[in-house]
Amino acid sequence: MQQQIRVVVADDHPVILFGAESALLKFPGIQVVARARQSTELVKVLQTTPCDVLVTDLAMPGGQYGDGLPLVGYLRRNFPGIPIVVLTMLENPALLKRLRELGAIGVVHKSDDLSHIGLAIQHVSRKLEYLSPQVKVALDSLRLNNGGKNDEVILSKRELEVVRLFVSGLTIKEISEKLNRSIKTISTQKNTAMRKLGLDRDSELFQYAQSNGLLNLSSHVVDESGAAEPSADAMND
Repeated sequence: MQQQIRVVVADDHPVILFGAESALLKFPGIQVVARARQSTELVKVLQTTPCDVLVTDLAMPGGQYGDGLPLVGYLRRNFPGIPIVVLTMLENPALLKRLRELGAIGVVHKSDDLSHIGLAIQHVSRKLEYLSPQVKVALDSLRLNNGGKNDEVILSKRELEVVRLFVSGLTIKEISEKLNRSIKTISTQKNTAMRKLGLDRDSELFQYAQSNGLLNLSSHVVDESGAAEPSADAMND
């Protein structure tokens, strides 16, 4: 008899938890052994419950260990033997690419059929990557747009400062007053940052900031002379 794949499912929305578990009923070789609704619960479960695969939402605020890309990085460092399937609404290809770089071997878009969760679990349990159709489309668009290059996104200290303040809820005018810079300068720095990140709309910038834990928008920033220096997050890692 084939051994069942033991799965932990984490999502802060009960409806998603229920939907995911219902979809997995069609896969008799998969058993949900525990659930979590935020990162504190999730880490405790992983410390106490043997499992073969973790299925987790990307945006799951409220826990001690955060959410988004920082949480994925934490899980990979502290539970390297447990393959991760990430559930997400992300469509920005740069973010999806970063997810894979952090070690999320399975990525399922929530707009795709829930059966892809089961398929992803089957794949990652065998150390095989699985990307749902919507995720593949987004990543294909990235390859087409940059010819497959792997360029690192670098924001200047001032651009990063403006982005942090903007996603915290301040308007361009309020940021201008706070930093004692002109509205035109603040607007230009925000737009430059968005262009570097490949983002077109403010909603994408908010999504990007949330997924990166607000303070992890780039692996490093550059000072005004052009010299590279670690970001606050890089120094804290």
